[in-house]
Amino acid sequence: IGYATPTSIQIEAIPLAMAGHDLLGGAQTGTGKTAAFALPMLHRLSTTAVAGAPRRIRCLILTPTRELAVQVHDSIRTYGKHAKLASTVIYGGAGMNPQLDALRRGVDILVATPGRLIDHLDRGTVQLRDVEMLILDEADRMLDMGFIPNIERICKLVPFTRQTLFFTATMPTEIRRITEQ
Repeated sequence: IGYATPTSIQIEAIPLAMAGHDLLGGAQTGTGKTAAFALPMLHRLSTTAVAGAPRRIRCLILTPTRELAVQVHDSIRTYGKHAKLASTVIYGGAGMNPQLDALRRGVDILVATPGRLIDHLDRGTVQLRDVEMLILDEADRMLDMGFIPNIERICKLVPFTRQTLFFTATMPTEIRRITEQ
């Protein structure tokens, strides 16, 4: 797709993510954070996939807005064009039926806004017990938008053994508190 040189956040984050470390990455919007988490995630999921196994949510990516959720999902589809992984995006303000259909078919990667994910959790249409990677993109904006209680609830539903990647443009005290938990 034309990338020739990794950005600073990619140079720092990709090796740590590939090694399976939890990560708190700070970088401004437009610095390549999506590739910094998506490329290692796609590598991990594609190299550990079990042929013929039913699809289950192995990676959950939370974003604060539907626009960012769509953008992240589009990037994952571009980067993972040749990977045999299924992904979908769910967010509020869109019909539930297409989202339910995609979830029923099974996905490896779910990109979601916290509010819509909570809706699906309450309906029992999403299970997070198989999540291997939890990625929070623009965590500071989720704090500003009041999503912290939802994020804390979601974090309690994914396995403790997951790899967690937080990406944020700023580092408010509340973000540090959540990352320490």
